[in-house]
Amino acid sequence: MFTPGPLQLIIVLAIVLLLFGSRLPSVARSLGQSLTEFKKGVKGIEDKSADKE
Repeated sequence: MFTPGPLQLIIVLAIVLLLFGSRLPSVARSLGQSLTEFKKGVKGIEDKSADKE
């Protein structure tokens, strides 16, 4: 099996940054918004569950 070493991981990360660097801020923003919505949904379910008890 092939196990990537630290140098290979750094090279792959550099290539990813070169290819997708301009889109990273929008991806991070979308990820943050999705996480916020997920947390709101989980809290809403917990609140409904607490009301039933």
